[in-house]
Amino acid sequence: MCGICGTIRKREITLEQLREMNDTMYHRGPDDSGQEFYEMRGGYQVGFAQRRLAIMDLSALGHQPMHSPDERVSVVYNGEIYNFKELREELADYPFRSDCDTEVIIAAYLAWGISCVERFNGMFAIALYDRKDETVYLIRDRIGKKPLYYWYQNGELVFASELKPIMACPDFSAEIDRGVLSRFLYQKYINAPESIYKNVYKLEPGAILAFQGGEIKTWKYWSVRDVNRQAAENPVKSYEEAKEQLKALLVRAVSLRMIADVPLGSFLSGGYDSSLVTAIAQEVSASPVKTFSIGFHEERYNEAGYAKAVAEYLGTDHTERIMDEKDIFSLVESIPKYYDEPFSDSSQIPTMLVSALARERVTVALSGDGGDEFFCGYNQYEKVAQAQKLDLAGALVHDLCNMPGIRRFSLEKKLPFKVRVIAGNRGRETKTQFGAGNYPAMARAMVGELPSGTRVLPIHYPIESSYGVKDWQIRRMLLDMDTYLPGDILCKVDRASMKYSLEARCPILDADVMAFSYRIPHAYKYAAGDKKHILKEIAYDYIPRELLDRPKVGFGVPLDKWLRGPLKEHLLSYTDAELLKRQNLFDVSFVQKTIGSYLETGDKGPATGENYSGVIWSFFVFQQWYESYCGNV
Repeated sequence: MCGICGTIRKREITLEQLREMNDTMYHRGPDDSGQEFYEMRGGYQVGFAQRRLAIMDLSALGHQPMHSPDERVSVVYNGEIYNFKELREELADYPFRSDCDTEVIIAAYLAWGISCVERFNGMFAIALYDRKDETVYLIRDRIGKKPLYYWYQNGELVFASELKPIMACPDFSAEIDRGVLSRFLYQKYINAPESIYKNVYKLEPGAILAFQGGEIKTWKYWSVRDVNRQAAENPVKSYEEAKEQLKALLVRAVSLRMIADVPLGSFLSGGYDSSLVTAIAQEVSASPVKTFSIGFHEERYNEAGYAKAVAEYLGTDHTERIMDEKDIFSLVESIPKYYDEPFSDSSQIPTMLVSALARERVTVALSGDGGDEFFCGYNQYEKVAQAQKLDLAGALVHDLCNMPGIRRFSLEKKLPFKVRVIAGNRGRETKTQFGAGNYPAMARAMVGELPSGTRVLPIHYPIESSYGVKDWQIRRMLLDMDTYLPGDILCKVDRASMKYSLEARCPILDADVMAFSYRIPHAYKYAAGDKKHILKEIAYDYIPRELLDRPKVGFGVPLDKWLRGPLKEHLLSYTDAELLKRQNLFDVSFVQKTIGSYLETGDKGPATGENYSGVIWSFFVFQQWYESYCGNV
């Protein structure tokens, strides 16, 4: 686990400048660093750099950049190839010098070419320079567990695990892409391939980029859409078979992720996913697994008691810490430093807290991420199923409200909130992304009118028909796998854990588990209204039902209380007219009026369609980020 960065430029950059870029990610790899330059045809200079968090083969033999014996291939890499030992056996003719997975990447490439990536089971962001072909490849894992940004302009390319090295590159032009702002304010993250800056992109999950002679091309070697379509042709025949095979794959996935030359533990919230992963780890481990959970004094956010009960039943070596609001609040100012692109999912804060707790005793932590998206766990999925059943009625109400002579707005105000939402959900490409229309409207209005010709991203993702799925619930799960999971959840965990030089591993996102999940009939995942049914049934094989069955609790913080309390003056300072005019990013009048009204009246509750703390928090986090990276605001 580490951070990587590099350059492919004709403009000269010094080794010290490359080192400075690399050291902006010290937290990702405090154990070692390396940076080197290579000459490339066409007058290009290739620079590779890496910060290392040593997990496998702690010796100097794991140092990067790493090269093939004949120096044809050089690699810097972030992540873990969990099946590297199996691949190594297939590559027995290669003269291995280390016991680390980085060298297996080189050997696999020399044996099988760039298609070797299809054999890797792991989380990874790889940069590989092949001197024979005069090509640099950037590769990202299937689901986007590991981040990889690149800046491409005027035939030159700079890449990095985070934005900070790119921002530190000489000649970098930091121009904000205003067309992504409204989507960020609403979604709370910026999804690949876009970033906050113009000409800077995220390599998409399951994608490869090739740089040759100043030109780049990208392609997908794995995609949610294609794998789901292929799997639909070969579904599992019975529930018993599905459960047995899934359980075996999960056991293998957890076992592979317990291979490490450093202390290892597991996050434990007491929910189904983390409890199942922990239970399997405890079963295959020779000693009690170290588990970690945090709790809060506010009961609606506190899951510590559930986690403790599961830990006691399994017999883990459990560490629990109860946090007060001061502990949570203390991390607010550090968000821009470690989330160096605007990111406003507030659960990032408790995720940082549990990562800090785990790092006191371990260097690797297992997590249960991916269970909700792949096995239908979110409460939203129930609402999506209900909305599909009511869609025809919603269309009728919509048509009625838009009949000539009808006072549309007067009629709509008399309708219950949920009816208004269903009636307004008419976008064919965004059917599963319904909600109160005033939220996206507010996000758009805050950004205001943009210059002519500006490419403005739609707030929702208009791609649902590409999945070729009629069932809205399945379609929304696939959409979340393409957007919310990599763009929000995995980004959140990566930055929060790496803030403390902690590696987070996700067994449910194992390549084989993901592939098999698409073959499992949806009725086994959502059975008569029981979300995540098959995963729960496997969890019950390890843990009594009564310890797990409870309503889903979010990993959240009291945003409204903060914004109207200790952060109020800070928030108001970000609405200063002169500041907003200098930024030239937001509509001054609308922002001042909206935030002033919010602070005066507060939230009116999630069932009213007027719960604005999420959008206001996104604005606040953006301004924090801007203050950190774009000068004093």
